[in-house]
Amino acid sequence: MDDDAKDAWYRHWVEAGFATLDAHLVGDARTGKLCFGDTPTLADACLIPQVFKAQRFKVDTAKFSTIQRIYDHAMQLDAFARAALGVQPDVE
Repeated sequence: MDDDAKDAWYRHWVEAGFATLDAHLVGDARTGKLCFGDTPTLADACLIPQVFKAQRFKVDTAKFSTIQRIYDHAMQLDAFARAALGVQPDVE
């Protein structure tokens, strides 16, 4: 399988997972600025790197509006901004 095929396979599964998660977040009364309210939780610590990686593989994350909103908010928080994969010295 060439790189384009691998990337397409990855995008398919990320989009399927994000569609399910986004629908869950939209329907959950606990969703706030972040996954569970307005204070970061483990859910956010797991989601944010997945969004970054999805963007690296050219997944259109804008179509998952709640996930994108949570990501955008999280990236305004110092801890998430400093931990972002894109600012790490060993990111490829």
